[in-house]
Order: sequence, then C-alpha cells, then structure tokens
Amino acid sequence: MVTGFIWGNGSKMTEDQEILDTIQGEVKWFDPAKGFGFIVADGETSDILLHANILRNFGQNTVADGAGITAKIQRTQRGIQAVEVLKIEPPAGAPFPLADEAIGESMADLAALPIEAARVKWFDKGKGFGFANVFARSEDVFVHIEVLRHSGFADLQAGEAIGLRIVDGKRGRMAVQVLSWDTAARV
Repeated sequence: MVTGFIWGNGSKMTEDQEILDTIQGEVKWFDPAKGFGFIVADGETSDILLHANILRNFGQNTVADGAGITAKIQRTQRGIQAVEVLKIEPPAGAPFPLADEAIGESMADLAALPIEAARVKWFDKGKGFGFANVFARSEDVFVHIEVLRHSGFADLQAGEAIGLRIVDGKRGRMAVQVLSWDTAARV
C-alpha cells in the first residue's frame, strides 16, 4: 500500500494530508451536462478539475470558457482539483456587449446601477437570449448571451435566481450584467 508520494517539487504528500493553494487561472472549458470542466493556471503542470458542485457552491451553475477564475485547489494523488471558487471574471478582451443599443452610460455608471433580484423565465443558449422576471415587476427583462458571457456565465436555467443590473433599451428593459444569486446577496 502506498502511504505517500513525492511531488515534482520534492515534497512528500500522504493520503490524509490536505494542501490548499490559491490559484488564478482561466476556464479552459466547462460542460454543465457532464458536470465538470478544467482550469489552466500559470505555474501548474496540469489542468485543474472544476466540478459542478464546487461551482454551485459559489452560486453559479455554469461558467464561460475563457473566464478568469480564482480558486483554492487541492493536490491529490489523482491530480489537482478546485475545492472552492473565490472569484470569477468575464473572459479577457471581451468588448462590452450591447454597445449598438446606444445605452449612453459609462462602465462606471453601469456598475453603479442597483442590483435587482430576478428569476430566469427561460434562456435558450442556441438562440442566444432569454428573459428574466424581476421580483414585484410585471415586465420581462431581456438577457443576451453576450451579456451572460461578459458576466462570466455560459448558460442559465429556467427558475434560477439571479441578480441583474438593468437599463432601459430601445426595446424595453435589458440586463447589462448578470450576477449569481449568492454574489448579488453579498454586494
């Protein structure tokens, strides 16, 4: 029976030893149907497993490919895995979506908008959009796939509780940022 093994850095790890490091990386890919994906991080020799349960503990069901991610990781005999997500950022270099809507507000103005509690009415990733309902309001809020990606999500599920920053666009209320329910509650 193996009681420990040597890591590349020369340290020995036993089965019951837990080593947690914090990494900053990028989501290589995440498949909600499979329930997992991988993170790549500088200084790590292999990809880091990101399980759907760890992502759900952060308050999200999905994460966009290329999104920045800060997580605590654990090195096990079977590889490196994320054990806690600390932060998710939009994919690097993504222009702010809906610029053609001539919203007329700066990024600082958009970030200062109130976060409104909402529930996803429906979202179709194939169509690239969906709608949400803000609590205590009757009109739907349009949610575009690019806003979702810019917010660090890959998809939304009907009935999912979220936080939205909303503007009045040419065709009605539209989300300019989507936040997980847990994140919205902390802001």
